[in-house]
Amino acid sequence: MIAETVCSAVSVAGLGIAAVTAYRKRFLAAARIAAYSLVPLGLVMTGVVGWLADTAFSPTAWAGFAVLGGAWALFMITRAVERRGGGTRKERKAAKAAAQRGVAAPTASAPSLGPGAGPGSRPTAEPRATGSGDDFSDIEAILKKHGI
Repeated sequence: MIAETVCSAVSVAGLGIAAVTAYRKRFLAAARIAAYSLVPLGLVMTGVVGWLADTAFSPTAWAGFAVLGGAWALFMITRAVERRGGGTRKERKAAKAAAQRGVAAPTASAPSLGPGAGPGSRPTAEPRATGSGDDFSDIEAILKKHGI
């Protein structure tokens, strides 16, 4: 009885806040607040609140929740072990057999860049003529054009 009264009061207060929000021309926010405030009233009307109140004081229900929690924990532990272990037993066996056969070639770890692609065989740049003066002539023309 008290839970239904509290839920109804919360719904009325939420609808009041939604009305004030709508008065301030924030209709989207007002609609969202109204939706949230109608949830407790709907839970009371469907009987969910009464069922929860009966469940809260039932030792059998709490034992059921404990069993569900244990099942969930067992499920999560097995998932973690499976991920850490590398999959199922069949997958681990197949991976071990592939490793023993030597699937990768002995030279597979060396890069195959082709002949002469080592670090010592890079082409050197040709030296430029330093006395020509044509290199900066374009830049000088632009600077003179802008008065710099």
